[in-house]
Amino acid sequence: MKAVQFNEYGGPDVLEVIDTKAPAYSEDDVLIEVKAVGVNYADTARREGQYVVPTNLPFIPGAEVAGVVSEVGSNVKGIQKGARVVALIESGGYAEYAVVPAKAVIPVPDGVDYENAVALPLQGLSAYHILKTMGRLEEGETVLVHAAAGGVGSLAVQLAKLFGAGKVIATASNEEKLTFAKQMGADHAVDYTKEDWEEKVRELTDGEGVDVALEMVGGEVFHKTVECLAPFGRLVIYGAASGEQAKFYPGALMKRNQSVVGFFLPQIMRKPKLFQDSLSELLAYVQKGELKLTVGGTYPLADAANVHALMQGRKTKGKLVLIP
Repeated sequence: MKAVQFNEYGGPDVLEVIDTKAPAYSEDDVLIEVKAVGVNYADTARREGQYVVPTNLPFIPGAEVAGVVSEVGSNVKGIQKGARVVALIESGGYAEYAVVPAKAVIPVPDGVDYENAVALPLQGLSAYHILKTMGRLEEGETVLVHAAAGGVGSLAVQLAKLFGAGKVIATASNEEKLTFAKQMGADHAVDYTKEDWEEKVRELTDGEGVDVALEMVGGEVFHKTVECLAPFGRLVIYGAASGEQAKFYPGALMKRNQSVVGFFLPQIMRKPKLFQDSLSELLAYVQKGELKLTVGGTYPLADAANVHALMQGRKTKGKLVLIP
């Protein structure tokens, strides 16, 4: 089969197309003929050797795959050859075939194509569990979503509304992105590149603050987001895109009973029931037209290096998908 692999850390140019054997599967796995692969910033972090957990070389990136079940392990029940499925895996997605533990496989409903299905596992599950599992969002509460035009952000805006949020405040870096966030359902949009944006957020909540905040920038944005929290407010950290780790004094949370919690999707994946049910729910939202996905482009697998360069150059919008 064809696959894309890197043998050293570095820029997009370290990605190379190779010919290799299809991966071996165990009695508890299925082998998927890959029809679509999601591209994520986690893939670029892996390539650069900057991921949260070590990346051993050589490495075939790709955590989101959708395709057709080609082979089924002897212990696997309820999954048939030919089934249309989607899955989130540790690695190996940038290939024509991928091995997936049977417990990680979710059926793709009728009417949902592979490109849309593969846009959900990483970013959709992240948005879902940041809001529900870690943020403990309750009906009628106010949510603040940073980078609301991005993959996780645009889904979080929509899901917050589907989950019953009373008000969603989105932030982004320019007018085009702010407009997009409002099209996704945000009630208000704030430019966080402008000074004192946090004052605007407080004004939009009549001085009360927000109940749940999604934060993935770090540095000064983190501190200003804490200032936006209401009493009993919860801030969920799921990244540090600025590269800055904020210095923080936990005692500051005591006065208003506030919480700062972290989120890392692989921990959710350790609880099969938790991620299976939530991914099925997300796919159902898509099938019913209640959740809009933005696929920004589909590219041949051999163009993986170019796709990484485009994404890191911020020259794309929406989910990027590779087609083996």
